[in-house]
Amino acid sequence: MSAAPGSPQAATLAGRRIVVTRPAGQADALAGMIEARGGRAIVFPVIEIRDVEDVRPLLAVVDRLETYDLAVFISPNAVAKAMNLILARRAWPQGLVAAAVGRESERALVRHGVGRTVAPRERFDSEALLALPELADVAGKRVVIFRGDGGRELLGDTLTARGATVEYAECYRRTRPVADVAPLLTAWARGEIDAVTVTSSEGLANLFDMVGKLGQQWLRRTPLFAPHERIAANARALGLERVVLTGPADAGLVAGLEAFFAKLP
Repeated sequence: MSAAPGSPQAATLAGRRIVVTRPAGQADALAGMIEARGGRAIVFPVIEIRDVEDVRPLLAVVDRLETYDLAVFISPNAVAKAMNLILARRAWPQGLVAAAVGRESERALVRHGVGRTVAPRERFDSEALLALPELADVAGKRVVIFRGDGGRELLGDTLTARGATVEYAECYRRTRPVADVAPLLTAWARGEIDAVTVTSSEGLANLFDMVGKLGQQWLRRTPLFAPHERIAANARALGLERVVLTGPADAGLVAGLEAFFAKLP
């Protein structure tokens, strides 16, 4: 997946070995972008996405989808899990507006045939979504939030405070994978890891636990790239010494990596 020799991208991450911690099946885009710039992506998933154990509450929401005024999708995982189930049972209601926290989720909704969508254009988090005019006047409206198990309550709490009736629809579970960490530790011991990327605070916590005390020593000294200040703050709280805040999404991570390594010999 590397760029052709001599192309503008070929050398920007040349020789850099970068850990990609996105879930299995969702790391290819970021890994490909790294490798297209001459780097080596070390894929080490720190979150596993699973189906909910009891699908009946989710099906109940799907079967009365037309009763909602707004459907919010927290992540691409929420889009994939919920929309596959929805479209297997019914059509998307024409009058139902969908909102997404990020551009990737918005694009996924469009691919599933959802025509009316809203999403932030710059920052991709609950705060940015709540700042949109479409979510300002929600008094008396019914809102369903498709998400994984648990998660932040800011979105639902704020919409409730604005007068909406909010219901959560949990459509997937996040778990910590059972993984062989030995190859990662060996690479660290050999000095073969130049950077780590993390895309959620939960993933960061999982990574920290998975690598154990020895790996934590190396992790603290390895440049860690995070696309959100909340993740970066959690990394600093864990004692990581070189935390780099990047722009959002994969493009932001790659741009941050390029800028960082451009300054090094």
